[in-house]
Amino acid sequence: MTDQYIVPNIWCQRNAEEVGRFYASIFPDSTTEVESRYPQTGLLDFQQPFAGEPLTVAVHLAGYRLTLINAGEEFAPNPSISMFIMFSDAKFGGRESARAELERVWERLQEGGTVLMPLEEYPFSPYYGWVQDRFGMTWQLSLNEDEADVAFVMPSLMFGGAAQNRAAQARDRYIEVFDDAELVGSFPYGEQTGPATAEALMYSDFRIRDQLFAVMDSGVEQDFSFTCGVSLEVHCADQAEIDRLWNALSAVPEAEQCGWLADEFGVSWQIVPANMGELMERPNAFEHMLGMHKIVIDEL
Repeated sequence: MTDQYIVPNIWCQRNAEEVGRFYASIFPDSTTEVESRYPQTGLLDFQQPFAGEPLTVAVHLAGYRLTLINAGEEFAPNPSISMFIMFSDAKFGGRESARAELERVWERLQEGGTVLMPLEEYPFSPYYGWVQDRFGMTWQLSLNEDEADVAFVMPSLMFGGAAQNRAAQARDRYIEVFDDAELVGSFPYGEQTGPATAEALMYSDFRIRDQLFAVMDSGVEQDFSFTCGVSLEVHCADQAEIDRLWNALSAVPEAEQCGWLADEFGVSWQIVPANMGELMERPNAFEHMLGMHKIVIDEL
């Protein structure tokens, strides 16, 4: 069990172990391990080929946890949700060391991948690049000023396509829904930029407990938006918290399954008990979960 309240989950197409090893070999102070496996029995027909195979693979990036879901080809990550990796002077022992480490990670991530924004100086960062790796996950790498408490990993949500210009609305909704949440900074475009209106967000960040999240409205037309390719898993203390968050966030009834939901903006969430791993060790728990929409702890 992890004490990280919200854990980004990345959908992998039968290759989660490979993806986990790749990330652990790239990022500093990082590890990976198979966390859970599909049971041998009680699977749905389309899950039968996965019997006994890894189900979730944990990756710890310098203490920040990601979960890789080992599944089929139903979904894949896209740039609507990326991981912002911030290389601060304090964390890496100075500007030159931070820059060198950023460049090392950048070179590995772009192997077989696609550069979305080249690594160079921008008005908002002295050194920044955006890359989609060979597995489809996207990463924003940025060199930061000497801030000892800057987060190393921050999920970033880009609102484009069907969700265009809804970043501020989503941010405010999440701050309202989650306990101990607050706005950190907000920067609108100020003028029409592609599909982004003047009031749309060029960048904004907010905090839920001790975790930072960023949102932005796309400044160019996008033909994609949020999917289950990247979801946000919330580790709830009890059934009451599960019930409250489920009722507050779920907006697409047909998307509800096994603790998963989609909110009004299309973002996928998993609302689960913090001790889900322990609960899934109960006899037939996996089979029981497959019949659920919202997780009911007593029925696992």
